[in-house]
Amino acid sequence: MTEIDLKIVREKAEKEIRAAQNRADLERIFHSYLGKRGQIALLFKELKDLSEEQRRGMGQKMNELKKYLEKILTQKKSILARVKGGAKKAEPSRFDLDRPGRKPEIGHLHPLTQTKREIMAIFASMGFVVAAGPEMENEWYNFDALNIPKDHPARDAWSTIWIKSPESTKLLLRTHTSPVQARYLEAHPPPLRIIVPGKVFRYEATDASHESQFYQLEGLMVDKKVSAASFKAVIAEFMKRFFGKNLEFRLRPDFFPFTEPSFDVAMTCLTCSGRGCPVCKKTGWLEVAGAGLVHPNVLRFSGLNPEKWQGWAFGFGWDRLAMMKYKIDDIRLFNSGNLRFLEQF
Repeated sequence: MTEIDLKIVREKAEKEIRAAQNRADLERIFHSYLGKRGQIALLFKELKDLSEEQRRGMGQKMNELKKYLEKILTQKKSILARVKGGAKKAEPSRFDLDRPGRKPEIGHLHPLTQTKREIMAIFASMGFVVAAGPEMENEWYNFDALNIPKDHPARDAWSTIWIKSPESTKLLLRTHTSPVQARYLEAHPPPLRIIVPGKVFRYEATDASHESQFYQLEGLMVDKKVSAASFKAVIAEFMKRFFGKNLEFRLRPDFFPFTEPSFDVAMTCLTCSGRGCPVCKKTGWLEVAGAGLVHPNVLRFSGLNPEKWQGWAFGFGWDRLAMMKYKIDDIRLFNSGNLRFLEQF
């Protein structure tokens, strides 16, 4: 028998007394440690095997341990007595210096914010600057300045959310980030390269790859010599660096009133590796951007001579880029507020 044995008995008894829920638990603990056949009594029997000097020292320590256990048992009984019938859990003491502290939970950036910062860094390294504009737009910048006049059938494709306002200034929640192109071209002479990350709004049904409120990443480059080939080179470099590998993508003919010619950018669906899934609508390809060469009328509306200046523009589904990067199969998860989902990033 050593002092270590006494220490083990003390720590074990303290733990059981703290966990006791009622008087029955305390009775059991008392008999286990302080009864005639308890652990303290058994330790006293072992004193005969020690020398006289050791018996004197260990005997004193054992008596101190016995008195200490009797004391904390009495204290615990008093605590339980204040709880009606001893059935409720006793309130813990205000301070427990032996209890390990709680590690504070530290938040982190939303996956879309992380994606945004990564995208901005990649384009910044290629000479693009970040531009911004209002989310509540007027009709001119959202449509007319982008070659979509009133009653143009293309307006129906944007499922616009209009805001009640005086007839002279019709306001809406912007349906794309393209209005920033027109605003920026008015205020900044070319040559220029910009990206516009921002929130857009559409009055449409939601599904695994569509939301009524989502994010776009607009891009615009205007110079004296600009072509679709330079656009393809920039996008290829962006995708390689964003996804960390060379990806197969294709440009397909499309129509946008503010570009001519127009095309969309579709990449292999990384969620299913091209096999087909709900995200890519079973095609194996996912459209991630609309693009094209800037229409001459858009340049004219901004005060530029289309015979002197040329440009290309694109609009990425920023949410969809994040879905592909992290293999997320439902765009609605980003705004779900589900912590189990968000804590993975």
